[in-house]
Amino acid sequence: MKKYLSILAIAILVPFFGGAQDLADALRYSNFQVQGTARSGGMGNAFGALGGDFTSVSINPAGLGVYRSGELALTPTFGQTSVETSYLGTSMSDEKFKFSFNNISYVTAIPTSNRSESGIISVNVGIGYNRLKDFNSNAIALGHNAQSSLLDNIASNANQGNWSDYYEELAWNTDLLLQDDDGVYWHDLEEGGYGQSQQKSITRQGSIDEYTLAVGLNFNHKFYLGASVGITDIYYKENSTLIEWDDNNDINYFNELQFDNKLRTTGNGYNVKLGVIFRPTNEIRLGASVHTPTFYNLHDVFDTKMSSSITYDDGSTENYTALPDYIKEYDYDLETPLRATLSAAFVVAKQGLLSIDYEYVDYGSASLRRGGDGYDFVSENQEITEAYRAVGNLRLGGEYRLTNAFSLRAGYELYPSAYNDEAFGASQPNADSKLNIYSAGLGYRNGGFYFDMAYRYYDMLAYDMLYPAPVTSNYADPAMAEFNTVKNRLLFTFGFKF
Repeated sequence: MKKYLSILAIAILVPFFGGAQDLADALRYSNFQVQGTARSGGMGNAFGALGGDFTSVSINPAGLGVYRSGELALTPTFGQTSVETSYLGTSMSDEKFKFSFNNISYVTAIPTSNRSESGIISVNVGIGYNRLKDFNSNAIALGHNAQSSLLDNIASNANQGNWSDYYEELAWNTDLLLQDDDGVYWHDLEEGGYGQSQQKSITRQGSIDEYTLAVGLNFNHKFYLGASVGITDIYYKENSTLIEWDDNNDINYFNELQFDNKLRTTGNGYNVKLGVIFRPTNEIRLGASVHTPTFYNLHDVFDTKMSSSITYDDGSTENYTALPDYIKEYDYDLETPLRATLSAAFVVAKQGLLSIDYEYVDYGSASLRRGGDGYDFVSENQEITEAYRAVGNLRLGGEYRLTNAFSLRAGYELYPSAYNDEAFGASQPNADSKLNIYSAGLGYRNGGFYFDMAYRYYDMLAYDMLYPAPVTSNYADPAMAEFNTVKNRLLFTFGFKF
């Protein structure tokens, strides 16, 4: 059971195991929500059957065929992310502000020589950029009277013969990891009965961005066909600091430890999307699309540092700091899951519309491939299949035209948890951690210019350990910390039709 809990910890702890590629990497880069224009964002990104907006190219490229004219669009975004934590009875909060661009796009509509309104009416070409995921956040968790420690994991690993230059070696060199005459590894906190305070701060930066070249065909204003090639770019950086200290001076020798962990991942990938939209009547549109896996080439840079303060029997206090001999770098590939979307939209009395998207994703089908040293990731891919499940993401949106110039919009998105209820013989703590997104917006049209604004509210509750569980049963499991993440996003799209 301890082994299984450690595997579950890997799935939610980053970057404590950042030096080894695993199921956490697979989910981090496979689980995203497109964040394009303000019109789409205000309508819950339910644009799989609507089209006529560049966000739809990242959902259903047939939407490009709906354009009747050329377009240039730009979407600056202001974002604030707050994380409230609860750990061992203590609540904390932290936040981060970020300015970015969610979308830059250009579309040209090329009419054919066919003037009969039958056959291919136009060939539309689009090129642009949509943001798929924003990693930026700050979080801090604080608790007192802990009954476990990071050193439990380190000592249990050492006793199992698992010795890492980035964990066990550092603890040994800072006099935190000890060994008795029988060769058994231990630490002062277990001898002192624990009761120390703990604090972990986490800073995340980066994004997943998609650059797209797409073609859309308009057949008779009834049937639309589209295809796109997407080039994705990943930049992810996470720094974390775990501090444990004896604020009551109850533990012999041990005063404090600090463990710093850094992970940076960069890389790019590619995918292909195919889609269709059918308009059986003027009031109804039906859409379907499929996305191939995104095939990533990734590069990890990983580093750690450990510090300690120890007071010895003679009353002297020593402060130690240890670093690995080298920063760890590793190249590997990742294949994200295939995605399929079914969509429908309904025009209501020529003044409003309702739209719905249902997206299928099987996160258990993600796979790590081709390690830089020839490693095949067989066991890691088995763990991915065991830990993650298939989900159905739901996007709903509506728009009401107040006048020829002004429109109001609203939307809702539901993204269920990617975790199975049980895996590796244990319940998964985040099996019910779904993401809810609520949105509202307005739009203004005047000739060839338009302006859209949207507000999006994200809410997700998740449970994480501050450090990995020990791999042997003689230590207690770490307590779970509660992380409630709320994101506020304000999007502005400036567009020009020509």
